[in-house]
Amino acid sequence: MKTLGIIPSRYASTRFPGKPLIDINGKTMIQCVYEQAKKASSLSQVIVATDDKRIFEHVNSFGGNVIMTANSHESGTDRCAEVLKKIDEKFDVVINIQGDEPFINPEQINQLSVCFEDDKTDIATLIKKINTKEELFNPNRPKVEIDENGFAKMFSRNAIPKLPNTEKKDWLATHNFYKHIGIYGYRSNILKKISQLPQSPLEIEERLEQLRWLENNCAIKVAITEYEAIAIDTPEDLKKITFK
Repeated sequence: MKTLGIIPSRYASTRFPGKPLIDINGKTMIQCVYEQAKKASSLSQVIVATDDKRIFEHVNSFGGNVIMTANSHESGTDRCAEVLKKIDEKFDVVINIQGDEPFINPEQINQLSVCFEDDKTDIATLIKKINTKEELFNPNRPKVEIDENGFAKMFSRNAIPKLPNTEKKDWLATHNFYKHIGIYGYRSNILKKISQLPQSPLEIEERLEQLRWLENNCAIKVAITEYEAIAIDTPEDLKKITFK
């Protein structure tokens, strides 16, 4: 199985413009992500996908692979699909690596790649067990409900599944809940398909693009990770991180 890692990277950001080029321990964030992704043994190649000349030139400057993409994409998934169309080399699987997680663990990428050993897998993603009530009921932390075969049944910003006969303060003690870790893998043919799908009503309501895929009968395999995702979304996030 031949797997391509793509790192979508936009300069524009409502909460933190220019964040791919911020300094973290003497390197830009996009360089940190790129170098971590290159350590993943499951990836045959890593490419940065950007719509900004500054990012393009910077990735070139440190010897990284980069492709310029359209500035009209609404998601990293769509940007990945454009890269797949542009390159001549053929890949079985594409891993969409978040460009704002400078400390991503390469084992998370490898773990995601393993999901495609199951022939039923169209798309794969990671989840992590929730251990606190604050996280469970935080709408900014998307949740995942899974079936007995390790496939996603539902994604939501609310705690799922609901336990109507149990008080909310006791939910964690009676059931395992999982949050979504935002890294995706797609079979190449599925990536081409989902990039052409219109937004679905449930996706619009919850603001979660993966609901569009579920509503169009894509099988989303999940793997449980022990590693926490550390995303830099705001200048305040940058101040909180522990430098390594």
